[in-house]
Amino acid sequence: MTEYGRGPGSEPWHPQDPLYGDGGWEGQQAYAGHQAAYGGQSQQQYPQQPQQQYGGEWVQGPQPGYDGQQYPYYGDQGHPQYDPQYQGQYPQHPQQPGHPQQPGHHQGGWDATGTHGQVPYAADPGDPYGQQPVAYGAEQPDLYGTEDAYPPPEPPGRRRPEAEPDPEAPADDEEEHAFFAGGGDDDEDGEEHELAGRRERRAGKGRKPVKSKKRRTGCACMVVVLVFGGGLGGVGYYGYKFYQNRFAPAPDYAGDGTGEAVTVEIPKGAGGWDIGRRLKEAGVVKSADAFVHAQGTTPGGDSIQAGAYLLKKEMSAASAVRMMLDPKSQNNVMVRPGERNVAVYQDIDKKLEISAGSTQKVAQKEYRELGMPAWVRSNPEMKDPLEGFLFPGTYPAAKGMKPDAILKQMVAQAKERYAAYGLDAKAKSLGLHDAFELITVASLVQAEGKTHEDFRKMAEVVYNRLKPTNTETNQLLQFDSTYNYVKGTSNIHISEKEINSNQSPYNTYTHKGLPPGPIGNPGEDAIKAALNPTHDGWIYFVATDGTTNTEFAKTYEEFQQLKDKFNANSGN
Repeated sequence: MTEYGRGPGSEPWHPQDPLYGDGGWEGQQAYAGHQAAYGGQSQQQYPQQPQQQYGGEWVQGPQPGYDGQQYPYYGDQGHPQYDPQYQGQYPQHPQQPGHPQQPGHHQGGWDATGTHGQVPYAADPGDPYGQQPVAYGAEQPDLYGTEDAYPPPEPPGRRRPEAEPDPEAPADDEEEHAFFAGGGDDDEDGEEHELAGRRERRAGKGRKPVKSKKRRTGCACMVVVLVFGGGLGGVGYYGYKFYQNRFAPAPDYAGDGTGEAVTVEIPKGAGGWDIGRRLKEAGVVKSADAFVHAQGTTPGGDSIQAGAYLLKKEMSAASAVRMMLDPKSQNNVMVRPGERNVAVYQDIDKKLEISAGSTQKVAQKEYRELGMPAWVRSNPEMKDPLEGFLFPGTYPAAKGMKPDAILKQMVAQAKERYAAYGLDAKAKSLGLHDAFELITVASLVQAEGKTHEDFRKMAEVVYNRLKPTNTETNQLLQFDSTYNYVKGTSNIHISEKEINSNQSPYNTYTHKGLPPGPIGNPGEDAIKAALNPTHDGWIYFVATDGTTNTEFAKTYEEFQQLKDKFNANSGN
């Protein structure tokens, strides 16, 4: 490849050279549209420019280009020099008639096509022929249409000599991979060596062989083995766990457990998985899966109720299910519909194995801290402020638990259920003052009614007797249940003398209206009956058989007939 520039035997520079004013690639590109090839004649000739000659010889003085700029010449030391006579002057090409100024050559601006005026490359101080195009007749390669057409040739001043191959350098396919050669981010020496090699190759000095550190190859291979080995081990472990979870039997103990007993509380609504998890945490069963399986294969296993269960540690899942189905293992307190608080307190004392009366003392002292609804009345005449708010149900109660914790569960259940009924709004529609009175009515219905069919009629009796227009009983309820509540009894044979002599506010034979508060804990049926009474005009009732058969009457005469029937059945 011939060097671009002046070659041997080249002619002096001529101002009519098509590359006039630009010795670089940019100049050639600017005239590429006007020339067929280098050395060819352009389609439009430019006027011949005046030549400057000093002493009959061509010199390297400043030459004005089409853009009006002067070109430097170079002195003996290769430094650019300017002729003083051209300092500050920008001679223009004379405009020839019939030859308008070519586009793209006006001074320092953009032409109509948006092309900037060409600026020549700065001359290389080491090149005495910088910024001068080759003269006519010089050998110049035609790069268009050849493999060397792109990238374009650089100006002579920017070229570097081509690097000669180093015979000692190994072939590329023989180079050892950096990973097995011990290369890495922490190999600073190797990095510096590689960077130095790259700089040498760019400078044309070839490449020296890299001395790999063979001792690191073993470490790298070991890392690969450990990584792949660890991955295979993880896959194997999880595969084993998958097989165990899918096909292998769940972990389980054998036998009926050890001699160590433990109490497990099962909340309401807990399913098999939740029960199994709680048993596992207590050390009863080995896995929740085993319990779920045993529960599903044991007859009646799905009937396990909420409550506290006294179980043994390390039982087989099947043994745990059977024991939980046995009522003897259940450590619960059951509040029955209509049951009075005093009976509930006694049951809690027994289950917790504490002294009698302990729970009742806690209720009397801490009832305000047990979560009672805000609408509960604070009446000093009330026998028990918690009466009617220990909602019927089954509650865990095992040794080691505190009485207040059990009472809180009962009160919370009552509060939740009562809120769901919207008692306050319903109470006013029934002629009552508030929800507290409605719970009191429900407790009376629960105490006096014998069967579910009696409840709605009994509720109507209460409302009819409370009416100011009641002339049959003059707003006296006259319920034996309220007197029995005061006395702590359940006697149905009470003399009129005994009743009339008692002046307790709970004695509805002597005091009009409702008692100071509920006389027991009403159940769901009694509450619903109090919210939806009959409207048949019932105002009297008598348990004619003394136990379960309750009959109702609308007039006093009918009532007397029912009373005679009762006396006949009871032997009075």
